[in-house]
Amino acid sequence: MPPETCTIVVDGATLEVPAGASLAAALVAAQRPTRRSVGGLARAPLCAMGSCFECTVTIQRGEGALPERARACLEPCQPDLRVETGVDAEPEVRP
Repeated sequence: MPPETCTIVVDGATLEVPAGASLAAALVAAQRPTRRSVGGLARAPLCAMGSCFECTVTIQRGEGALPERARACLEPCQPDLRVETGVDAEPEVRP
């Protein structure tokens, strides 16, 4: 039986992801970076256990909830989760 899915919104884009999977895993599967390096390269979660803070994003758990900073590797995907990575679609590449 395939896993249940839920809909989350990442930087304004709607994604169908496995319910209960870590948000970091869902972002990696969708090829969504969580930050960019100084040189403009996309970065993804590193440790997957909450100690490096590479995957810190802003989340909102449903309509009307206050936004909060969270480590994506420690957050399960759930319905109505809104995520802002703070990463521009097109990087500003420094010379």
